[in-house]
Amino acid sequence: MSDHDYKAIDAVVNIWTNEALSHRPGWTDGFFIDKMKGKHDSGGISLEVMLEQMDEAGIQMSFLVAAKSGRPGLPGSYHMPPEVVADAVQKYPDRFRGLIGVDPFLGMKGVRAMEDAVKNMDFIGAHLYPHWFDLPPNAAKYYPYYAKCIELDIPIQMQVGQSLIYAPDQPCRSVGRPIYLDDIACDLPELKLIGTHVGIPWTEEMIAMAWKHKNVYICTDAHSPQYWPESLVKYINSYGQDKVIFGSDFPVLRFKRTLDEIDDFNLKPHVRKKFVNENVTKLYKL
Repeated sequence: MSDHDYKAIDAVVNIWTNEALSHRPGWTDGFFIDKMKGKHDSGGISLEVMLEQMDEAGIQMSFLVAAKSGRPGLPGSYHMPPEVVADAVQKYPDRFRGLIGVDPFLGMKGVRAMEDAVKNMDFIGAHLYPHWFDLPPNAAKYYPYYAKCIELDIPIQMQVGQSLIYAPDQPCRSVGRPIYLDDIACDLPELKLIGTHVGIPWTEEMIAMAWKHKNVYICTDAHSPQYWPESLVKYINSYGQDKVIFGSDFPVLRFKRTLDEIDDFNLKPHVRKKFVNENVTKLYKL
């Protein structure tokens, strides 16, 4: 448990219960154990164990992603049923919130499903993996979703760093260059855009976009803080202190170790509070 007088909010967390894992494809174990050097949690990680680990790290709340990873039917692709996340949120409403995944190939059916998730299932934001659809984030197919996000007044997170090889039979190109957010933010300046995964290896581009556009933010999930580019740490601790939010991408990163590594930066106390709590609270109107 941290000794701060506030608790953190983790903006990107994968639900890892046995039920959730039953909806994920066969590449999950190989990817997380071999590539990401993760621990193998046989039988998944229950919500209760996750809460214990959050408490140990001083995390009050996590945003659970109902991910849409590619088009169902294609190799390695899957959609996490939103009900899996909604049930977790309903069970622990003070500890979890939900982010609803976007599949641009669903067209207006998908837009209406996203609206239903927000209005009727208490989801608080949208989430997008552009690489799983081989479409850069400024592609026309996404724009109906972006417009609906503005209408619903919800942010959208999207991965803007490189992608990895998740399913060997469907390699994902790294289509999410942060510079593409420039087009979206110029077209739709009201849209609250969050670039996740630190933007690596284009972190300088991501910083430039967050600095340029009022409603573009950075989320620091999926890469261990000890490996973050120095420019990002300086940005968080200075002129970017209002534009960056904390995330782990759990179980890719574990809660306590991630926050311990962040504390090794010795951020200014008011900056740390903004980074792990206040910025995301304001952005998502918690």
